Amino acid sequence: MTKTEDRIEDELDQVIPIVPLRDVVIFPSMATAILVGRQPSVNAVERAIETDKILLVITQKNPAENDPSPQDLYTVGTIVRIGLFFRLPDGTIKLMLEGINRVKVQEYIEKDNFLAGRVKPFEELAPMTRKVEALTRKVETLFSDYVRMNHRIPNEVLLSIQGTDDRTNLVDTVAAHMLIRNEIKQQILELEDLEESLMILSRTLSEEIEILKVEKDIDEKVSNQVHKSQKELFLHEKMRAIRDELGHGDEMAQFKEIKRNIKKARLSKDARKIAFKELERLNMMSPMTPEATVVRNYLDWMTALPWQARTKDNLDIEEVKKKLDADHYGLVKVKERILEFLSVLKLVNNLKGPILCFVGPPGVGKTSLGKSIADAIGRKFVRVSLGGTRDEAEIRGHRRTYIGSMPGRIIQGLRKAGTKNPVFLLDEIDKLSSDFRGDPSSALLEVLDPEQNSSFSDNYLEVEFDVSEVMFITTANVIYSIPPALHDRMEIIRLPGYLLHEKIKIAQKFLLPKQIKVHGIKPDQLKISEATLKEIIQKYTRESGVRSLERELASICRKVAKKLAMDENAGKIRMTKKNVEQYLGIPKFSESEIEKKATVGIATGLAWTEAGGEILNVEVTLMPGKGELTLTGQLGDVMQESAKIALSYTRTKAQILNLGNDFFSTIDIHIHVPEGAIPKDGPSAGVVMATALVSALFDIPVKREIAMTGELTLRGKVLPIGGINEKSVAALRAGVKTLLLPKENEKNIKELPEEVKKKMKIITVESMDQVLNLALTRKLDWGVKHRRSIGGFFGTDLSDSTN
Repeated sequence: MTKTEDRIEDELDQVIPIVPLRDVVIFPSMATAILVGRQPSVNAVERAIETDKILLVITQKNPAENDPSPQDLYTVGTIVRIGLFFRLPDGTIKLMLEGINRVKVQEYIEKDNFLAGRVKPFEELAPMTRKVEALTRKVETLFSDYVRMNHRIPNEVLLSIQGTDDRTNLVDTVAAHMLIRNEIKQQILELEDLEESLMILSRTLSEEIEILKVEKDIDEKVSNQVHKSQKELFLHEKMRAIRDELGHGDEMAQFKEIKRNIKKARLSKDARKIAFKELERLNMMSPMTPEATVVRNYLDWMTALPWQARTKDNLDIEEVKKKLDADHYGLVKVKERILEFLSVLKLVNNLKGPILCFVGPPGVGKTSLGKSIADAIGRKFVRVSLGGTRDEAEIRGHRRTYIGSMPGRIIQGLRKAGTKNPVFLLDEIDKLSSDFRGDPSSALLEVLDPEQNSSFSDNYLEVEFDVSEVMFITTANVIYSIPPALHDRMEIIRLPGYLLHEKIKIAQKFLLPKQIKVHGIKPDQLKISEATLKEIIQKYTRESGVRSLERELASICRKVAKKLAMDENAGKIRMTKKNVEQYLGIPKFSESEIEKKATVGIATGLAWTEAGGEILNVEVTLMPGKGELTLTGQLGDVMQESAKIALSYTRTKAQILNLGNDFFSTIDIHIHVPEGAIPKDGPSAGVVMATALVSALFDIPVKREIAMTGELTLRGKVLPIGGINEKSVAALRAGVKTLLLPKENEKNIKELPEEVKKKMKIITVESMDQVLNLALTRKLDWGVKHRRSIGGFFGTDLSDSTN
């Protein structure tokens, strides 16, 4: 006897939480699972879980009663122990129960939020007479025949009662597994006399066996008379009747609905075959099993996908051009390439071409351009952000062996679009990463390959899905972080930063009207002139795109909205250059980033960043010392090497410049690149470092309105670099008048914006000598000794220290 049984035997006035049962009678030694959903029952379960996990389960007299009172319950029930419990999302609790022993309720006690009962142990009479022994053998024989004829009862139950000496346990096991009415089971549960219990079981088993024989005879006769289709109909009707009897009618209706959805979904041949196979599996499962939920979710995904649904393309190129022009200002070359792409699609009616990849700094309209393309050609638009994605399953989906598994982002996006030919934007493709869970960029290789994506396979679906009609567009800030294999599948379209006049037009046509509408301001209540917009752009933003500009305009609109809300007679508000500071505060930037006058030891270079081009000022100072070189400004390895190359180039010119062999051993050189908190790297600063170094050594200022970029070699040759477009735009924005570029970058000049070529003088150079002649305020005289000027720079005459 267990400790729980001892406790119940000893404590006759024990109060135990009660859970009423609708359609089941639980016997001692019986293990079963139930769902508890009614709130009082849930409260009773929670109390039992908090204490000793002991419950009293009693069957209702009327299963239809939703809120049973003590009068609606039988007086005899079973003490059970809670083995496992699971809290489901809808608030119900699934319990695994083990029956312990019968008890009789002495008194029902209604607690605050659940029902409890004071019980006493059941007094069972189990005399071992010859009649009891005979009845026992008869019940074992009859139950063996019953199990053999009724395939729904596992053979393990029969094995569990063979050879048992516990007659009470035999009665409980047989009664629990018989498919009989609950009233008969409750009658057996309430009997105290073992002999009477065996008699009822014997009689009931004999009746059930006769019924099974009749059913078998009927089935055999009917099966020989009906056609195969009629037989299937008969079986389905029989199953429906059984399900209705067991209370599973809803599952049958759901089965029929899923079957209708499969037929309407127009699946591919393979997908249709797999769907019906899974549907048959679902039909054979118990609806309460976890596997049934997995299958239902799978079929839901299969039927919800757009296997054949597609939208009709609007390939009127002139209309598409108008739409792109209306949504985006400028970007002439980008729009031209998009129109070429769509023109080919119109002529050949086949999208198997390169995947477009928009590359540019933040805020230049890459994502919105993809949305405009979708709107222009009449397709649905789906955007998936890949930034930070590091799990391959995000693209290909999870296998169904995992709980909560789902398809990948591609299949999810197609379901969301509802068509198989949307415009699919894969945003921030350059920010993919990988870890032990796989490499998402490798999974994208199949998606973005026109020769393979007609049979894309998602791990969750495990069936091929055709994504070849999808127009994939990707976006990135940089190219170098895109894996080469993925880069090879895409055509790069660069979106340069906007120029000043383009930002003004964008603000006038798009940003300002949008913010005025968002903030509830009428169009005639706020006027901002073009000159004022120019002031805002130059003094409050420093970017290639227009996001910061939109934030500043939003800030203005908020203050205007506040003024209008506080004073209804405020009337029209006009912003001018004079009152900008009232709305935006003091300027964040100066109009020009270059030096205000020609300065010794300071040269203007250009840098490329993910946010676009930037001005890079290089400062050099000389000090008496021992020939040490100091580099500051968080310079990377490549940039430090550029500084050393610039110094080595200068030293090789020492004899020509008459500086003396030991000149550099008497000074220390410090090269600094502001801003010190920002890491910098790359080879393109070699030319500007050498210029600043020579300027400091010979006390010759560098022209203030000239900027330069290029990699320097030890022989003084200027090598080509990248990012010409972004760097030239940054130079114009900073007020540069002359731009020095490597000779081998001359081909890139043709691709520069027209305003850059008009407002800046662009000169190509092959050697460092050319750079120095153009950048310094006076030319170096290669034949004159410069020792006196160097000494003057330190305030002492260094000529005595040379040979």
